[in-house]
Amino acid sequence: MTPDQVSLVQQSFSKVAPIADQAATLFYGRLFELAPEVKPLFKGDMTEQGRKLMGTLAVVVGGLTKLESVLPAASALAKKHVGYGVKPQHYTPVGAALLWTLEQGLGPAWTPETAEAWTSAYTTLSGYMIAEAYGQGAAA
Repeated sequence: MTPDQVSLVQQSFSKVAPIADQAATLFYGRLFELAPEVKPLFKGDMTEQGRKLMGTLAVVVGGLTKLESVLPAASALAKKHVGYGVKPQHYTPVGAALLWTLEQGLGPAWTPETAEAWTSAYTTLSGYMIAEAYGQGAAA
């Protein structure tokens, strides 16, 4: 990711953070439309799950300027998700749902440059997480 992309992700997330609960609801609604097979993986309170999602996103987005600072937590989270039944192929609809949610939340502020920056951020982190949880071959 370039410094400009990091800045775009951080600036755009600051606009979504005030509507975190609604964004989380949109995200999970979209995820379950795109990948209904993942819905049974979520057994707890979805409001709390949404808060965890948005909190994790806030930490990751805040750490993008020093990516190495968030990688240990991303690795641990990826490995924890394996225990929940998450498979490497689930990362694709999660990314699609995230980008769609951001587009909905940002409206006209969702520019091609912002989309590219978020795509780069998600691809970088999801590739790392898949490799950490399932091995390098799964991330290819």
